[in-house]
Amino acid sequence: MASILMPKATAVWLIDNTSLSFDQIARFCGLHALEVKGIADGDVAAGVRGLDPIGAGQLTREEIEKAEADPSYDMQAVTPKHADKMVQKRRGPRYTPLSRRQERPDAIAWMIRNHPEVSDAQIGKLIGTTKTTIEAVRTRTHWNSSNIKPVDPVSLALCSQIDLDAVVAKASAKKRKMDEKAALERGEDLDTLRAAAETAAETAAENAATEKAVADEDEKMREMASKPVDAASVFGAFKEKPEEA
Repeated sequence: MASILMPKATAVWLIDNTSLSFDQIARFCGLHALEVKGIADGDVAAGVRGLDPIGAGQLTREEIEKAEADPSYDMQAVTPKHADKMVQKRRGPRYTPLSRRQERPDAIAWMIRNHPEVSDAQIGKLIGTTKTTIEAVRTRTHWNSSNIKPVDPVSLALCSQIDLDAVVAKASAKKRKMDEKAALERGEDLDTLRAAAETAAETAAENAATEKAVADEDEKMREMASKPVDAASVFGAFKEKPEEA
């Protein structure tokens, strides 16, 4: 059976406008029979406005009439024409444009240096790369290791700042829990450990912000360098002014 839009509102309408049993309404709306009874008594979904399933295209008048004539009949919801296309597709690996793929090692190096708490799987999902490439960059066995420079993946447009922050926050929380567990086993003070972790996080954030500012400035310089130069505007200022008579 297709899922029902707004099941409680639909149940309210069916209670008020049909002679269907509570069990029939419950089965159609995906609710418990006692919950439907509570709706009828006003104890549940008080103030909820009924939704007409016929007008909403979820049920036909013929189905209601069949169910009213036979208390054991289960109404069948109308299946949308394009129901097969409404199924959400599973999200696959992040696609990286060909022009950006050569920049991924720079982003990997930045992640390894600034956020070692982030796992290889998280890095791969974030910027669309493989564990093999990440390991090659980490061990400096990558074919282009001599030219790899750590660059913020956001500056390279390989991910958004929101996605990066979410991954780092998740990895940091996991690492903090593991560190606290290990500290408890060693008998260390958790307050001291948490203070040290906060200081380290603040330092990492400051370093990341500084590197991003430098990367943005470099990008601006590259854009300026790539713009064509207007010779007339450059040498116009050096032209001699005509002598006054």
